[in-house]
Amino acid sequence: MRGCWAADPRRPYALQAGRFFDVVVVGERVGLETFDQLQRHGMPLGPVMADRASEQAGFFLPSGSQSTFGRMVQQEADETPEYRYLGEGSLVVVPGPMPLAGDRFVWLRAPMRRPEATVSRIAALAAMFVAASSVVARADRYGREQSGASAESEATHAR
Repeated sequence: MRGCWAADPRRPYALQAGRFFDVVVVGERVGLETFDQLQRHGMPLGPVMADRASEQAGFFLPSGSQSTFGRMVQQEADETPEYRYLGEGSLVVVPGPMPLAGDRFVWLRAPMRRPEATVSRIAALAAMFVAASSVVARADRYGREQSGASAESEATHAR
């Protein structure tokens, strides 16, 4: 890996999840909102990456956090938002250490060291993920309602 990145620090690399880290994968819009809220409120946050081609974001958690994260998400939500949890046996394509803004894989927050296994970081991610999912869903509903109202208004004025 280091040899690969020495030759091309922008090159993505496949790493195995489950030993040193796990990854929560969410849609990019929800992921960007989650990331923004965690940063804005100064909440605990580990590495975060984005895959622009698949429009997904990945939040790195300590390995073995799946049941804790899942339980915390369920406690926060009436309806569990969509996410994938990548743990033992999963491969994760990560950005190189120096990606450019236009690259497919980019770090929103690059890893500085091995993530600490803190419950507060898992709880913060679960709470903000659920909140961000709700905000994005409401924004989508509002947009559909407004575009429907605009279409009706235009049809009325055209008559």
